[in-house]
Amino acid sequence: MRDRMRGERGATAVEFAMVVPLLLVLLLGIAEFGHAFQVQGTLSAAAREGARVMALQNDPAAARTAVRNAAPTLDPAISNAQIAVTPARCPTTGAGSTNVRVTIDYPMPFLTDFFGATVDLTGTGVMRCNG
Repeated sequence: MRDRMRGERGATAVEFAMVVPLLLVLLLGIAEFGHAFQVQGTLSAAAREGARVMALQNDPAAARTAVRNAAPTLDPAISNAQIAVTPARCPTTGAGSTNVRVTIDYPMPFLTDFFGATVDLTGTGVMRCNG
């Protein structure tokens, strides 16, 4: 029995060395997914805020400012080029069922470069014109 135990002395270390890389990849994946989930929530909330401001104020510049102010924690920050407002103006009369849509296209950088450099996320907010 003792001879058999001596023969398996390094087996645990070898098994551990085989499992550790898989555990590290799993841990990194969980961290990256959690970060992407948080950024996606921020983008959605910022797009909704931009749509609300556009629907009430009918000012695309104010809508873009509202989007940037609603997502101050994003790094890098959202630029005007990443924010699309359609239509560019809400109709002042007979808006009825006209909706304004604010879409944010954001290239989210990964926390680590293990899974690549960035992933493209999109946040969209829709609201009826003139509230």
